[in-house]
Amino acid sequence: MARIIEEVSHTFSEYLLVPNLTKKDDIPSNVSLKTPLVKFKQGESPSITLNVPFLSAVMQSVSNDTLAVALARSGGLSFIYCSQPIEEQALMISKVKKYKAGFVVSDSNLKPDSLLVDVVNLKEKTGHSTIAITDDGTSSGKLIGIVTSRDYRVNKISLSTKVTDFMTPISSIIFGNEGITLTEANDLIWNHKENPNELLDKNKRLMVGAGINTKDYKERVPALIQAGADIFCIDSSDGFSEWQKEAIEYIKSNFGEHIKVGAGNVVGTDAFNYLADAGADFVKVGIGGGSICITREQKGIGRGQASAIIDVAEARDKYFKEKKVYIPICSDGGIVHDYHVTLALAMGADFVMMGRYFARFDESPTKKLKIGNNYVKEYWAEGSFRARNWQRYDLGGEGQKLSFEEGVDSYVPYAGKLKDNLGLTINKIKSTMCNCGCKTIEELHNNARLTLVSSTSIIEGGAHNVILKNREESNNT
Repeated sequence: MARIIEEVSHTFSEYLLVPNLTKKDDIPSNVSLKTPLVKFKQGESPSITLNVPFLSAVMQSVSNDTLAVALARSGGLSFIYCSQPIEEQALMISKVKKYKAGFVVSDSNLKPDSLLVDVVNLKEKTGHSTIAITDDGTSSGKLIGIVTSRDYRVNKISLSTKVTDFMTPISSIIFGNEGITLTEANDLIWNHKENPNELLDKNKRLMVGAGINTKDYKERVPALIQAGADIFCIDSSDGFSEWQKEAIEYIKSNFGEHIKVGAGNVVGTDAFNYLADAGADFVKVGIGGGSICITREQKGIGRGQASAIIDVAEARDKYFKEKKVYIPICSDGGIVHDYHVTLALAMGADFVMMGRYFARFDESPTKKLKIGNNYVKEYWAEGSFRARNWQRYDLGGEGQKLSFEEGVDSYVPYAGKLKDNLGLTINKIKSTMCNCGCKTIEELHNNARLTLVSSTSIIEGGAHNVILKNREESNNT
């Protein structure tokens, strides 16, 4: 007969953290959210470390080059979606890597009499949001000013406006003089940096990941390596498969162990061990918990996200103890509230991957629409007919279409800029970690205390038995 797992499958909302002693130095400014992205041997350091524990999902409606730039500048990482032609995915990767390319000859230059329409066209061509304005429009001309995305709004000024009318002049630019040393240049950049958590490679370029599937990876991976991808993630609803094992082994044997590949998704210990032994650099956990995922409804497959994370984290720790190799795990799905991120980390996740969360922001690739009195953004699943990502669910057949959907097409409330929203989420996480007496994610893994809650406890946790004021009334009080 079938094996029955008697333990009830739990979600994040069924748990709360129990405070530990908050010491005097347990303050948010002392909390570090750095976390390993890839596996490493005991006593060694991981080759890639996230500055904040956030990945954006491998989705058409979430992770393009603009979102990848914004998230990397805030310390996290995006995986550019693979449900598109190889050349187009490679171009997105290349745009991220060129966004901030260290010390290079500028290929985004215009003359003072250039117009806003020229700025828009050049930005579309190169992907660069900063353009140098020189006397002759070349990289060797005399610098007169720069144009950045903060200097203009296309819907506010005419496309025929000259750049001299809205650019930042040389007198307002912080720069180094010719002959400056690398150390002096780095100090200058650091002292005036707006994004101190930026996730950079050894050449000071923003880091970016690439999603791949188990169907065309032999052709896709080399093109994405050439474009500059820092790490890959196999995009699949169920990672416990021989196709994933073969893909990992092929990539490692043909391109080298230094090419990093995450795998998944899984919800159990045997699946984690299978992918760990196959060579996965991190393992993604979660089936059916995403806000637009209907895999559980359609196929009856999955597990409550909290239970899955707890079990896989235990397997990860056991693997580390026995084989002296630490393989990070990623919680993917099931996160509704900011505090769910902290719960996922406390339960053992090293970082989280989110789709709905990032789809709400200006930088995501989807349309911003007004429905009624509210602004929304489009958000659709990779398992929907709209995405047509049949490779994500391919089971070895020859058919190139989805026979049924495992995800829906939807809207999410528009939320503004990524940096502002992510900053608030990070503040909440750090504050909660202080309540738990923890200043690092590793300390949270080891020292957090969690309790299951009843349905009435959940009700008690929100505002109740009062008549809430609206914001206008509150402001007038």
